[in-house]
Amino acid sequence: MNILVTGGNGFIGLNFIRIALEKDIRVTCIDNLCYVQDWSFDKQILSDKNFIYFEDDIRNTGLYDFIKKNQFDAIVNFAADTHVDKSIHSDIGFISTNVSGTHNLISICRNLLEEGALSKKFRFIQISTDEVYGSLNASDEPFTESSKLDPSNPYSATKAAADVLCLSYWKTYGFPVIITRCSNNYGPYQYPEKLIPLTISKITSSKKIPIYGDGTQIRDWIYVTDHCHGVLAVLQKGKIGSVYNFGGHCELTNIHCVKRIAKEIKPHDDPSRYVSFVKIRPGHDKRYAINSKKSLNELGWAPSISFDDGLRKTIDWYRENVDWIDKQLNSKSYIEWTEKHY
Repeated sequence: MNILVTGGNGFIGLNFIRIALEKDIRVTCIDNLCYVQDWSFDKQILSDKNFIYFEDDIRNTGLYDFIKKNQFDAIVNFAADTHVDKSIHSDIGFISTNVSGTHNLISICRNLLEEGALSKKFRFIQISTDEVYGSLNASDEPFTESSKLDPSNPYSATKAAADVLCLSYWKTYGFPVIITRCSNNYGPYQYPEKLIPLTISKITSSKKIPIYGDGTQIRDWIYVTDHCHGVLAVLQKGKIGSVYNFGGHCELTNIHCVKRIAKEIKPHDDPSRYVSFVKIRPGHDKRYAINSKKSLNELGWAPSISFDDGLRKTIDWYRENVDWIDKQLNSKSYIEWTEKHY
């Protein structure tokens, strides 16, 4: 199989590439390096004969010739602006990348399919998020693939818009798209603005973690490789025009998650000493939870890594890759962001 992975230098995309290469899949990666300003691929990936990468942007209309030339069997679109807080401050980039960028890709691929320049077996996998469903109350049943879309912030609104656009292409043109929606990921290579890597870096440095409101917001956590195996299953078994949910079946409040990490890193300290409550952000969702029965029944997928095991793997990785995390923490864009936001 010969696939194009967009946004492959990002957290989930990079982990997916590693798994795809292990399956002997040929991977071409493009990324515009907007989050991490240099390539994060290690020697194992870079030396793999089945791996090629280019710096490019999914908004580039010139990708038409690139996709046509390479005759990809599938495109897996991880490329997106993803940070909710940043989207609240300025949503222009989110609309441009998440909506216009996705439209550029599916429009190019639709035209190439109509011209017979891509295989009839071609698939477009759109990587979305559980945030498009909005927020749940404590007693609500978890979201299913048929739950209504009710995004609460500009980021999730742009992802919902991209999802609806993709499905409209399937309904109108028979475009071979499949959408995946996943709960909160964590694991190696996650950018430090996200809760778990932020917490690891703060506690390691004996600093306080800013927690929105009272910290009782609930998130469903999934280790990144479990998510990546789900995407791979969709690539191999997913039905065109379908949506598949991937949940970790691990609902935790943010404050519990932070204190759990503190206990792992500084077991003799009171976890509360590392917590600093800050003003809750606008449009903050109370609870996410995902029903993954469809993925189990149709794809044979289920999460396999417990939160405790995944958390230890994650902490160990950040301890072993101090240079990578320090580079992100000391980057101009990250420093400017933290000064502006906190």
